[in-house]
Amino acid sequence: MAANIPAGIDKEQAFGMAETEMEYRVELFNRLAQTCFNKCVDKRYKEAELNMGENSCIDRCVSKYWQVNSMIGQMLSAGGRPPM
Repeated sequence: MAANIPAGIDKEQAFGMAETEMEYRVELFNRLAQTCFNKCVDKRYKEAELNMGENSCIDRCVSKYWQVNSMIGQMLSAGGRPPM
């Protein structure tokens, strides 16, 4: 599957950009997982699986995290203005 590389960008630059994007996404995922785990999971492990309350909390936490991340991305792509 061939990727569409914008004009003026060579293959090496495109790979560098893709690598940077992947590092960003991995860092974002790791921060999301750590933040929601710390907020939602009881530190005294009683069971091997998450309970219903922890699952609900994690669902809400992840949803809010992605929503805020999306809003910040929109603000940055709009030149720092709040999204409309």
